[in-house]
Amino acid sequence: MNTTMVRHLHVWRRLSDGSDVLVGELAQNRQGTFFQYEAEYLKQYQSLSPFNLPFDNSLAQAPGTPHAGLHGLFADSLPDGWGMLLMDRVFRKRGVSQHTVTPMDRLAYIGRRGTGALHYTPAMESDSESTMSEMTTLGEQAALLFDGQTDEVLQALANAGGPGGARPKALIYFDPERPQKVFTEEQGGSNQAWLIKFTSSKLDLGHDEGLCEAAWLRMAQQCDIHVPEHKLFPQSNGRNWLALKRFDCVDGAPDGRYHMQTLCGLLDADFRQPSMDYEDVIKASQILCQSPAVGRSQFVRAMFNLFAANQDDHTRNWSFLMPDTGQWQPSPMYDVTFSPTPYGEHAMSFGGYGSKPPLKAIQKLASYANYSSWKEAQKDLQKICDVLAGWPVIGKELGVMPGIRRDISTQLSRIYQENHGLLYS
Repeated sequence: MNTTMVRHLHVWRRLSDGSDVLVGELAQNRQGTFFQYEAEYLKQYQSLSPFNLPFDNSLAQAPGTPHAGLHGLFADSLPDGWGMLLMDRVFRKRGVSQHTVTPMDRLAYIGRRGTGALHYTPAMESDSESTMSEMTTLGEQAALLFDGQTDEVLQALANAGGPGGARPKALIYFDPERPQKVFTEEQGGSNQAWLIKFTSSKLDLGHDEGLCEAAWLRMAQQCDIHVPEHKLFPQSNGRNWLALKRFDCVDGAPDGRYHMQTLCGLLDADFRQPSMDYEDVIKASQILCQSPAVGRSQFVRAMFNLFAANQDDHTRNWSFLMPDTGQWQPSPMYDVTFSPTPYGEHAMSFGGYGSKPPLKAIQKLASYANYSSWKEAQKDLQKICDVLAGWPVIGKELGVMPGIRRDISTQLSRIYQENHGLLYS
């Protein structure tokens, strides 16, 4: 790995057919980080970040915050939490302190290994070319690392560890006929691209974390919310890992990509702080997607989060996809699970309220979402509550431990009691 500070990068976009186009150039100096679109890209394609990044040939300086001096468009290529831990361990192994590593260095490390359509050259070389690995090996090593029982990082795990979020996971490719054999992107070939989430005893729901997320995905789907294709992989020790098919990858074209950007990156929001409201989500979605109807689907997602205790609903957990044609649409809902925060407050507020929003606040959100009447919105609320009432049955079917099922049922009942007045007003 070249450890020289990176000061210049070419930014590329992979299209749906797998071909690459040069988007522009990133450069860093003492004044900050600057980006300039390539002239040919401006002629043929669309803006990749229409809210805050000018779509012209000007030299655009990145804001100092909240992305550590990067434009939000490129900050989305970097991981947080788990992926950053892996990256820092690799840099440390090469004798580079994490305190001297710049965001540009991290983009060069990501190279082609991130999510979405963007990649960066020249990319840092990995320590070695990782070969086909066992899914079980990756999961066991990820758990040891997450639990603090080892400082060693398998190269295969480092090469697959680019996703965001705090929990141990990996971006992998596998053949559905041989799911235990996994590959990195360079060796993916015709194999399918998935994100697999491992478990740990130190997670809030322990080794039932994957089972609970699978239940939440099922219930969200029953509420007519678009979720990723997903499946559980039972292990010989009785644990289950959840795998989600990557929705930034084009079906039928293994190398094809859709451009993806988070709400956090689009609006330069700090996802670590409760910095945005669902009003912002709905309005930004309608403007970006040029569709008033999109507001209604985002309202349903917001209400599902409220009643399902998915309180880790920050701006990096909301994304949008853009194909080659340039028409944006919301991504499938992801990182949706039972995730109450210590103070019972959502990362995203509901008309200014982090919990127990009053009727007027939710009615206002519904009006922004283009419901014809409050009664029509209440039908969606009722459906969400009816679906969530089936949690005990779904949890038992999936094999969630009885104690965890009871604890979750208790909290869901409490949240229902706090908010059920919305259904009958």
